[in-house]
Amino acid sequence: MDLWIPVTVAAALFQTLRFMLQKALSVSSLSATGATFARFVYSAPLILMGLGLWFWITGTDLPETNARFWLFASLGGLTQILATVFVVLLFRERNFAVGITFKNTEVIQTALVGVILLGEGGSFSALLAMLIGLLAVLILSKPPDVEGHWWDHLRSRAVALGLASGVFFAVSGVSYRGASLELAADAPLRAAVTLAAVVTLQTLVMASWMAFFEPGQINAVWRARKRAVFIGFTSMAGSFCWFWAITLQIAAYVNALGQIELVFSMAVTLFFFKEKISLREYLGIGLLAVSIVTLVLVI
Repeated sequence: MDLWIPVTVAAALFQTLRFMLQKALSVSSLSATGATFARFVYSAPLILMGLGLWFWITGTDLPETNARFWLFASLGGLTQILATVFVVLLFRERNFAVGITFKNTEVIQTALVGVILLGEGGSFSALLAMLIGLLAVLILSKPPDVEGHWWDHLRSRAVALGLASGVFFAVSGVSYRGASLELAADAPLRAAVTLAAVVTLQTLVMASWMAFFEPGQINAVWRARKRAVFIGFTSMAGSFCWFWAITLQIAAYVNALGQIELVFSMAVTLFFFKEKISLREYLGIGLLAVSIVTLVLVI
């Protein structure tokens, strides 16, 4: 088994746990921006300390960076902030499992972004599997309590937030791979250095934004630290696994396999949040699972 496969599965598991914690905080004490900021501010110290400890123990030098590295890292960091805010807002529109499914439109879009930014594309079979995933998202796009034609609801707030988050996550994932490939080091170290640079940038940008526009949320994030610190831990672990995986494999394939988080999110929806999932939603998620399996088989 290629290393990127178990690393991606681990990333999906940690990401599901993080989104679960962010949802719990966003509907209680924090705004969407605050819940997003909690992810970065509580993970940045852990990432920097871990990387510093690694350099101290191994005596390894910091890999040399260049302008392309910082360009890709900055683009990825900023688009990930936007994507995460949209996901937290999306949680207020639909239940947990369907919210994650809308976010996962990034799988379909990452292939195109990869071609545009890095010149990396997938096979025709992989594209076909992604189109099956798109059909699944369309099935899930109509809220169960609204009557009318299914296409009328493609203009809903939930669909817009989901698709927007997918676009930004696609750009961020491909950008992170681009940044990581600019470093001359082993894959885990490239992933860790890229992650440290990105999270530090994200923390500084969000802290500046909130100081001007949502100063009360900074205190709210601090008051929520007993729970938010777990967001930081799961974010650090999940992000490192994502960065490691996209260093080893093109982002479109990593994101495709990463859709296994739908299985994890469904379990969270049913057993933690006690939310109901309709038959139509099961159908959509099942169809998306077919897309995932097909992608794995053709890679």
